[in-house]
Amino acid sequence: MIRAVLSDMDGTLFDSEYFYMSGTVDQMRQYGYTGEEKEIYRILGTDMEGTYRILHELLEGKVPYETIVKNNEYYFGTLHPIDYRAIMFKDVPKGLKKLKEDGLKLAVCSSSPKETIQESLQAMGILEYFDYIVSSDEVDRPKPAPDVYLKACEMLGVKKEECIVYEDAAMGIEAGKNAGMTTIARRDDRFGQDQSRADSIVNDMTAFVQYVEKENGYR
Repeated sequence: MIRAVLSDMDGTLFDSEYFYMSGTVDQMRQYGYTGEEKEIYRILGTDMEGTYRILHELLEGKVPYETIVKNNEYYFGTLHPIDYRAIMFKDVPKGLKKLKEDGLKLAVCSSSPKETIQESLQAMGILEYFDYIVSSDEVDRPKPAPDVYLKACEMLGVKKEECIVYEDAAMGIEAGKNAGMTTIARRDDRFGQDQSRADSIVNDMTAFVQYVEKENGYR
């Protein structure tokens, strides 16, 4: 019996992956990066420290780490602020509402900073659906380690066998599997993410809810 849904945020609740990937590629080209874009896509699913480390390595240390951090925060925070509601997947509110009506506990388990998670969910008008939020900042190890999912499981008072993870990026899928939980991926073929370790791949939140309800014998 599934009692809790543990969801990633970027790429599952809203289409931020395209937004951030396009912006990051733009910044990297401005720095003079001439490598393949797929190398930049390695940042998908990482926490901010991991993201900056990868970008610093791709630039071969020619741009100071601190400069990458400062410019990235200015790029997305001031020049190109994200409109969370505009990029939210349209079936997400209805799907979350249905999961709550089915009696499931919900948690967001994201590599984004806690403040960003709360701001994003509030802007999308879906914060109320979640019983718990955990950021990689609050655990010892980021994804692909299982820490965020195990912490959410503990805080919700459920067993890992009673949880189902909703992810998109390879690192997140790995984290869910490392936690010993059934892990479902939202299909995304744009950035070369390996979703093969997921227990199943669905097209959207609607299909994910149908999967959960079928597992619980609702349909």
